[in-house]
Amino acid sequence: MGVISDTHGLLRPEALAALRGSDLILHAGDVGDGGILEALEAVAPVVAIRGNTDRGNLARALPDTQAAEVGGYLFYMVHDIGSLDLLPEAAGFAAVIFGHTHQPEVREERGVLYFNPGSAGHRRFDYPVTVGRIRVREKGLEAEVLDILHTGDSHVSGGHPV
Repeated sequence: MGVISDTHGLLRPEALAALRGSDLILHAGDVGDGGILEALEAVAPVVAIRGNTDRGNLARALPDTQAAEVGGYLFYMVHDIGSLDLLPEAAGFAAVIFGHTHQPEVREERGVLYFNPGSAGHRRFDYPVTVGRIRVREKGLEAEVLDILHTGDSHVSGGHPV
């Protein structure tokens, strides 16, 4: 599964290339332009949420949060992790997908994977330009962040036995 966030109206060809082969793409908000979702849909089905900078028709079309089930695992999507309004472990979620900070993050807390693929759009500060991949394995989830401007090098990665 591919994971992308904070495109802010820019879908780089490197991001599309890195997401090819995904069976599903999760967009964690700040899409910036509906055309981005259409281009991602040409690669795989997309589940997307609204970010704090999404406006107009796009904002009205996207929910603030969304749940997705993949391979028997439940994923909860929220743009800003600071607005998380539930206990993922109590609600049965295996992972929380988020964005907003433009910084990739992979961590595990109380049996839940917290995954921020970073920003695939315009470079901010000296942060890398990244997308993510999550692989559903027999023994859990494996998350990886790919630095798409540096030949897909892994930036942050981690396995997550759920």
